[in-house]
Amino acid sequence: MGDKMTFDECVAKNLPECRPEKLWLQVPFFCGHHPQCWIPGNEWALQQAKHNLFHKYLLVGVTEDLNGFVNVLEAALPKLFKGAIKRFLTFSKSHARKTKRKVLPSEATVNKIQESKFWKMENEFYEFALAIFRRTKELTLVNGNDLSGGSRAKAVARQKFFYDKIRPKLERNGKNF
Repeated sequence: MGDKMTFDECVAKNLPECRPEKLWLQVPFFCGHHPQCWIPGNEWALQQAKHNLFHKYLLVGVTEDLNGFVNVLEAALPKLFKGAIKRFLTFSKSHARKTKRKVLPSEATVNKIQESKFWKMENEFYEFALAIFRRTKELTLVNGNDLSGGSRAKAVARQKFFYDKIRPKLERNGKNF
């Protein structure tokens, strides 16, 4: 069922769903609700997305290192993610969708897409997110070791941050300031 057209054919025909501006996905998501965030190729949106990723997210992982992402979650927030890596590694339905017939795009199609401003900006954002994730993983896990194969005490770096509820101090007359 569905469309039998390859990505190469779609790009060659310049169909709307295969145009490079359709790659404008992660930048607007991390940029926010400002109207400029949703203008494909907007440099301000790219910078805002980077700012938001760095300042407003505890952790953003990448799919090619999903194990590392779950390891960092378990190490950074043990009260919430205790046993997450064990569960993740033993869970049998890791992919709900599977492509029956996958035709890789030609080198010419890939080059055409990668020449676009939209792809370059999305890739710049991805590389930024990847660098932050790798650095966070390096600082969280000793020598990049995961929690699946050994002792938690050996794998986790000394915890530098503690996440807890913060309650306002009361004034002397019992009212919050």
